[in-house]
Amino acid sequence: MRISVRITPGSKRNEVVAEGDNRYRVYVTAPPVEGRANEKLIELLAGYFHKPRRAIQIIRGRLGREKIIDIT
Repeated sequence: MRISVRITPGSKRNEVVAEGDNRYRVYVTAPPVEGRANEKLIELLAGYFHKPRRAIQIIRGRLGREKIIDIT
């Protein structure tokens, strides 16, 4: 399954919010430095979808706020 994610790093909370068909907004407390926000994103999505972390992969947008995520 592929989903579209808009991430907000440096937020006050860690939260996944569904916005529609395969579209999510994710708030993470981690800063966008050295991949920390991406690591937290993967951790949150793994918990949200009840999948192991290795099942979550960033396909596009590793350096931006808009990302395409593949969940196997």
